[in-house]
Amino acid sequence: MSYMSCALRAAAPRCLPAPWRSPRPFSSATGPTAKKSVPYQKTLKEEGSGSGEPSQPPPSSAEVVVVGGGSLGCQTTYHLAKQGVTNVVLLERDRLTSGTTWHTAGLLWQLRPSDVEVELLAHTRDVVSRDLPAETGLHTGWVENGGLFIASNKQRLDEYKRLMSLGKVYGVESYVLTPSQTKDLYPLMNIDDLYGTLYVPKDGTMDPAGTCSTLARAATARGVTIIENCPVTGIQVRADDFGVKRVYAVETAHGTIQTPCVVNCAGVWARALGKLAGVHVPLVGMHHAYVVTERIEGIQNMPNVRDHDASVYLRLQGDALSVGGYESNPIFWEEVSEKFAFGLFDLDWDVFMQHIEGAIHRVPVLEKTGIKSTVCGPESFTADHKPLMGEAPEVRGFFLGCGFNSAGMMLGGGCGKELAHWIIHGRPEKDMYGYDIRQRFHHSLTDNNLWIRERSHESYAKNYSVVFPHDEPLAGRNMRKDPLHEELLQQGCVFQERHGWERPGWFSPKGAAPVLDYDYYGAYGRERHKDYTYNQLLGDEYTFDFPPHHDIIKNECLTCRNALALFDMSYFGKFYLVGPEATKAANWLFSADVSKAPGSTVYTCMLNKQGGVESDLTVSRISPGDPASPLAPAFEGDGYYLAIGGAVAQHNWSHITSVLQDMKLQCKLLDCSEELGMMSIQGPLSRVVLQEVLDTDLSNEAFPFSTHKITTAAGCTVRAMRLSFVGEMGWELHVPKADCVKVYRAVMQAGARHGITNAGYRAIDSLSIEKGYRHWHADLRPDDTPLEAGLAFTCKLKSSIPFLGREAVEAQKAKGIFRRLVCFTTEEKVPMFGLEAVWRDGKVVGHIRRADFGFAIDKTIAYGYIRDPAGGPVSLDFVKSGSYELERMGVTYPAQAHTKSPFDPDNKRVKGFY
Repeated sequence: MSYMSCALRAAAPRCLPAPWRSPRPFSSATGPTAKKSVPYQKTLKEEGSGSGEPSQPPPSSAEVVVVGGGSLGCQTTYHLAKQGVTNVVLLERDRLTSGTTWHTAGLLWQLRPSDVEVELLAHTRDVVSRDLPAETGLHTGWVENGGLFIASNKQRLDEYKRLMSLGKVYGVESYVLTPSQTKDLYPLMNIDDLYGTLYVPKDGTMDPAGTCSTLARAATARGVTIIENCPVTGIQVRADDFGVKRVYAVETAHGTIQTPCVVNCAGVWARALGKLAGVHVPLVGMHHAYVVTERIEGIQNMPNVRDHDASVYLRLQGDALSVGGYESNPIFWEEVSEKFAFGLFDLDWDVFMQHIEGAIHRVPVLEKTGIKSTVCGPESFTADHKPLMGEAPEVRGFFLGCGFNSAGMMLGGGCGKELAHWIIHGRPEKDMYGYDIRQRFHHSLTDNNLWIRERSHESYAKNYSVVFPHDEPLAGRNMRKDPLHEELLQQGCVFQERHGWERPGWFSPKGAAPVLDYDYYGAYGRERHKDYTYNQLLGDEYTFDFPPHHDIIKNECLTCRNALALFDMSYFGKFYLVGPEATKAANWLFSADVSKAPGSTVYTCMLNKQGGVESDLTVSRISPGDPASPLAPAFEGDGYYLAIGGAVAQHNWSHITSVLQDMKLQCKLLDCSEELGMMSIQGPLSRVVLQEVLDTDLSNEAFPFSTHKITTAAGCTVRAMRLSFVGEMGWELHVPKADCVKVYRAVMQAGARHGITNAGYRAIDSLSIEKGYRHWHADLRPDDTPLEAGLAFTCKLKSSIPFLGREAVEAQKAKGIFRRLVCFTTEEKVPMFGLEAVWRDGKVVGHIRRADFGFAIDKTIAYGYIRDPAGGPVSLDFVKSGSYELERMGVTYPAQAHTKSPFDPDNKRVKGFY
């Protein structure tokens, strides 16, 4: 028998025995090439009739048609039925699980660096370990053998300690173990180079056939129809009277089903299914592999292992192991075959062998262990390694539940439940923003094959990398540049990527640090960039301590507080809501009263029906202007100018568009984001400097806070707004893109003798949290309400004007607030980033959503939602009366709770009173 050790000689195949001339690093007892076979006792392949006929005729209509009978399709169908929608048809072109689910490793790890994902994983675990057995009397194949995360260095263990602290909030049992404790738990493990481990005793594994067949049994018992051997051949889409495209029917080889809702759970084949409806599905297919060993003495009942630094996992498979991982040079499935049911690829040993040395190093007995089988199948991967879910922006009623990056089994239960709720109620229960297809990618990117390929490769290759708070992608960059990009690049701007935009992060005194074309980390024969300044600066961020440029960001912040700074915010979304019924739309969309006189600017929220915050933004009432000007378009009726953070602009566009479509209002939403630049000049000296540049009176009386006007700057027409995102007196200048450089240079020249500086979003993050300003999708999410977030002032509850979410907010106000956003500071100067546990009087009451360092007050600042463990309302007295600690990486730090901003609580500075 040949063993795993052959892999270590694969670079010199002449040393191998004759049958191994073609390098095969593993062997089986039966010959030099291990067979292709999944390690499960039962698959659903054997249960097929083989006739090619559908298991039953398709019905003529259904409320929902789910396409794809893998993990997500079965989970979504089951949860639709469980939530009361039973007129559901699940269509599978072959047999259930036959695409990618049947060969999955089926691992479930409970801890992830995301509070929402921890909740999703918990639900999957409950479904497979508790709910399904109770409902059906059947065993799903769940095995609870625990999980062990390996750390070979301090940074990796720090990451695991962050997970442990978050796990305490959700009751996930976990322990940091020393190397010797790890050896006691897993005697076969080599601990010579261990720094420590994280042990999660209630992690486990799932069986794909057992889970999906049990889900199908439970769903059909509730009235759902599941049809196998029934491929979809077309999606009928029709435009309604307002031109909105909507799903009308699903065509199959055996009949047409009329339906208003299709759910694309087709995995690797989801992109092809999307094309049938005119929907872009940004994912790619890749080969993803693991191997199954022969029997290993002493491996029984051992926990599953993830050795991220070696990029390898070891899954217990009875008395053997499955060994797999994520390599830097995965094979793309270039031509996705329509007929690949229960299919496996030949394993490319040259690609896979990079996992072998790590596996043998961690469990040395593998060196003398044979290989029973190889499993190399197709999986779908996305640009940000997150699933694609929700209603597609192109076609109403077409939902996605695909692109799960080889995590469809462990995320399936939680995501299936959320997707079912989404379909029934129009939105999920949890904050699924990170998975929502409408939000994450600009429409210019979702069909850009090069961008999708680059970003999906990087996400795959870095899947096991430490998740650092300020990391940035190297792939798919420079897709959207604002008018000041080159100007700022030459001044040392270190850019961040958001929604395709390059936005300023911070400014390096060492000069330009351009983002270069993607080099695939040297894979596929490409040469890696040498002396890559931007990548080197990113590497300095790979820490859970303060980065080396902490003092540079400090200087940007304090210059803004003491003199003035210019922030390029051109990546902002800039929309116009105009038309005869624009005010009717604005009254309904925005929680604050924005129907004021032209020249007013209002900070407001947009809510969903449940009262959750879908957005916070500024809305300015405008008058009609020149048809050729992006500063003030011509329109009939009323007009409003919306300025929205660029990272969430697509989300806002989708939300507003959906509401307008549903209300059938006579108004338009226009996108001028690319036509306008935006720079914000903030600080005590902003008025002095801008008065030299702007052709208008900037006094408090002539230009009060929260107003705007058209004026000129350096001879160019601009819209000036007196607003602040950082808590200082300042103005935003909204400028046609052709004039941006001229206006920028004029402001910088006028400010030079006053000490003006460029500043980026790292400074904005610090300054805004110091002032207590909210960031959407950090402090504010769709499952947070204005009352919980301290934004009741944005709701026009004293008026009689109805608005979306008003009934829910009023009901919560009457019932009481049972969760509240609280500001904390710590005296000890320790970096925090979010996910830290919040302790009150010795009990965990929540976790931190957002944290940063406040340089003006010289303290760490953190915001998190807290609850009363006794279940009572969280009043301000409750907040004030507790004794608090914040747990960071297993260490607690005394903290002070604040009910007002710790910086300028009386709000004087933004009004010009210093």
